Order: sequence, then C-alpha cells, then structure tokens
Amino acid sequence: MSHWPETVVLVTGAAGFIGSHLVRRLRTLGAQVHAVSRRPQQSRHGEVWHMAHLSDASATTRLFRSVRPSLLFHLAGEVTGSRSDEVVRATLDNNVIGGINVLAAAHEGGVKTVFTGSIEEPRPGNDHAPPSSAYAMSKWAATGYAQLYHRLWDLPVTVLRPSMVYGPAQPDTTKLVPYVTLSLLRGERPQLTTATKLADWIYVDDVVDAFVLAGESDKAIGHTLDIGTGLKTPAHEIVKGLYRIIGASTTPEFGAAPDRPHDITQVGDITPAADRLGWNPVTELDDGLRRTVDWYASQERHKESHA
Repeated sequence: MSHWPETVVLVTGAAGFIGSHLVRRLRTLGAQVHAVSRRPQQSRHGEVWHMAHLSDASATTRLFRSVRPSLLFHLAGEVTGSRSDEVVRATLDNNVIGGINVLAAAHEGGVKTVFTGSIEEPRPGNDHAPPSSAYAMSKWAATGYAQLYHRLWDLPVTVLRPSMVYGPAQPDTTKLVPYVTLSLLRGERPQLTTATKLADWIYVDDVVDAFVLAGESDKAIGHTLDIGTGLKTPAHEIVKGLYRIIGASTTPEFGAAPDRPHDITQVGDITPAADRLGWNPVTELDDGLRRTVDWYASQERHKESHA
C-alpha cells in the first residue's frame, strides 16, 4: 500500500459506475489520480479531470504524454445490451478503436495497464460461446488486442472481466437493481421481463478491490481474469430480494416486458483471480442489496428535502 501516494494513476471511464468508485478508492489510498471522461466533470475527491475522446488517437496520445502515468486503469467504453445493429459502430469506435488507442499510448509510455473486459466474451467459463451482442463482440476484440500488446510488445497488461456489477450510484438507472429499487421507493410498480436469466451478481466494492490488487501486483500481468462470485442467481431472486428489503406491498409483475434475445448464463471462474491476485469477493448478496437500497433511499430523501 505504501507505493500509492507516489503513484500517478490514469483512470479512463472515471465518470462511469465502476470508474467513479475506483477513483474514490484510489484517492483514499493516496494515489495521484487523473480521471478521463468524454464530458466535463467536477472533482469530488481531489482527482484531476481531463476531457478526451479516446477514439481519437492523437488526443489519446496527447493525454498520456501530458499526464505521464505509471499506472492505467482502462474502464472507458460504450456499454449497451442492445441487440440492434445501430450500436455496432458506437461499440466498435469506443471499445475497439478506443481500446487500441489506449494500448498504443500505454505502450509508448511503458505504462502498466489494467484493462477491462467483459464476462460476456467467449471464454472457458462459458464454453467459448459466441458473443451475443455488439457490445460483447467489441469487448472480445479489445481483449484480444490487449493480449496481443502483451504477447508481441511486452506491455504489462492485466485484463479483468467483471460479471454483473451492482451497487450504489449506478448511472444507468434502467439496469435491473437501480430500476426496481427506484420504482419501489417511488411507489411505482416496475415493468419486468420474466426475469429467469441466471447471472453472476457482484457488489461494486468487491470489483474495485480486484482492480486495486491488479494495480498493486505483477502476478496477473499477461492474464485475463474473471471477476465475479462464481454463483448463479436468477434475476427474479434479485427482484424479490429488493421487494423484501424495501417492504413493498405490491407483487412483482413478471413478463410485462420482453426478454432480451440470445442471453446466456454467464458465471465467473474466480479461481484464477484468487491464485493470481489473492482476491475473493466478500460481500454477500443480501448485504450488497441492502447497502444499495440504503444509498438510493438516502438520495430520494435528499431530493424530497430540497424539493
């Protein structure tokens, strides 16, 4: 831990869900954090913000030459579960081209890199099932380029593939946990799919733990690691848990919205992360959901008090 106060860290996607939690943790550890977003941001924890579009190779190179980081956490990207072909270009530009630009800039500066993949990529844990979305395809390609930069040009890069992350302050409130939580807190009845999909749900703080450990250790360099719990939980159990915690009097309306086509069960194989990073998830699902509900409830009370 003692090296963090001397470490200049660059975090891309720092305004996103995992990125914002990671920035706060790194500042708590004393790191000198430079945060990147496509839109203007205000510093909350003493981090320095930069605005850049990473799909622009020249802008990315200038950013790295200006900051001169010794450690990079690359979390920026276009995150979407859409099955429409309209998202192909955006996921290609932001996840693949942007990823390559970041890898090239990191290589030029000799920057140790922690790169974010996706549990939806073809991997041993899902029997190398083909990508079921443009997002998954783009993340698979980006991971491949990260591995290429390590294999051919010795970039010290570790790829972490988070599973279904949930927790406080998730910006996309259409995601299941914030959507159901906010609906119930506001007295509304959420419109749900059949919610039969099985997923590996992991609390955001546990994911941040994994990123920090990957930044501290060299034992995972060159490896691609699943970051999850290794447990399969159907979405309807998450919904019922939120109903129970909030004490909602209504019953879930499953089947009111269409299921997403081509979804398959994704569960992490977390043994490699334990071996390489000494990492294991520590937050039980019920505890994580309670913490999440408490955060959103406090936000709703704050809004009401200032209305």
